[in-house]
Amino acid sequence: MAAKKLFSLVFVRRDNQILLGKKKRGFGQGKWNGFGGKVEPNETPLVGGIRELREECGLIGTDLRTIGLLHFEFEGEPTLMEVHVFETFTFAGELTESDEMRPQWYDVKNIPYDKMWLDDIHWYPYMLRSELFKGYFLYRGTDFIVKYKIDKIEGNELKGA
Repeated sequence: MAAKKLFSLVFVRRDNQILLGKKKRGFGQGKWNGFGGKVEPNETPLVGGIRELREECGLIGTDLRTIGLLHFEFEGEPTLMEVHVFETFTFAGELTESDEMRPQWYDVKNIPYDKMWLDDIHWYPYMLRSELFKGYFLYRGTDFIVKYKIDKIEGNELKGA
């Protein structure tokens, strides 16, 4: 079994809008995404997500809800990425640009999928409907999906994930 690395991904929402950030450096540079990153050894995915959101755009997320669980595998890479996806409609603080991310609100009907990870167009519809989901994506490089699977799930399947 491959080694697993934990990540969190947080989406801030209001009305018919979603907050995305343009990655300014590192893995995924130039792509629009939610806010998140590696979960530190002393953190849960939820705590990591709250920390990353604050570090990357200045917002303090409250009432985060687990919405999905994604697994990413990259051909030739021994580590499986396990990404815990959260959403919140409740937040405080001042939206600010960081060294890592430039935040921008988007209408959910105008999400810039052509400037995002290829997998996003497959699972965002579940998230935007607030449906719980699990997904798996196998990438060749960063611009080709070899195979994927997404399932809508019942709430108890994400407990403890």
